[in-house]
Amino acid sequence: MMTDPIADMLTRIRNASMVHKKEVAIPYSKIKLAIATILAREGYIVSVEELKDNHPYLLLTLKYENGEPAIHHLKRISKPGQRTYVKKDAIDRVLNGYGLAILSTPSGVLTDAEAKGANVGGELLCEVY
Repeated sequence: MMTDPIADMLTRIRNASMVHKKEVAIPYSKIKLAIATILAREGYIVSVEELKDNHPYLLLTLKYENGEPAIHHLKRISKPGQRTYVKKDAIDRVLNGYGLAILSTPSGVLTDAEAKGANVGGELLCEVY
């Protein structure tokens, strides 16, 4: 069976926010760090820390507004069994611009707006709102 580390990360965040956890630990990888950094920069989580015990991991501090999680929807789009790529002109807005799509592009991991600005397409990793 093929595991999907990004889907695992998104599921951990989703589950932790549903039970109002303050923090969630996720095994470290460069792409997960890039995704978490975008989530923090866009205001969906409070912070990201790189820590190391026996193995390196990321500690994400989740964000809540009036007791509600800041992340209402977190969905993996491109999966290992069915990759989803978009051209620069085909990047759709998520929730009419209120949401965010995260893409892996030749210029690095970018949001949908950054990818349009940089004029690049790529693999559509996930969407958040």
